[in-house]
Amino acid sequence: MYRQREGLEVLLVHLGGPFWAKKDQGAWFLPKGEIEPGEDLLGAARREFEEETGLRAAGPFTELGAVVQKSGKTVHAWAFRGDCDPGTIRSNTFTMEWPPRSGRQAEFPEVDRARFFSAEEALAHIHPVEADLVSRLQRLWTDGRLPA
Repeated sequence: MYRQREGLEVLLVHLGGPFWAKKDQGAWFLPKGEIEPGEDLLGAARREFEEETGLRAAGPFTELGAVVQKSGKTVHAWAFRGDCDPGTIRSNTFTMEWPPRSGRQAEFPEVDRARFFSAEEALAHIHPVEADLVSRLQRLWTDGRLPA
């Protein structure tokens, strides 16, 4: 999701759970997730956005292409114009053993917070693998090629 205020702003999410709790720079991401069997890429992106934020993604959508994570997973991204109060996001949750080797299960939000960043701030805070997606969005914005 992007919006215009004093310039281009991009909504990023911070991952929940104990591994990301004290991290900031490089710990913000575009909302994303796994593709379900038989699901198309844009449909998966829309579903995951809603699961991670509680917000519905509405087009028109602009394809930003893909990046490959170190794990080998490919992330496909689309941009759409929208606005929200990031403080109201609601995320799905996941369960994991915590603390490690304790035998106890704890539940955590997949996303613990969201925030709009200027494009420049987003590039400083987003996980480095996804930075190119923000750069692509910024180029489209600068060139006037995003839907009004």
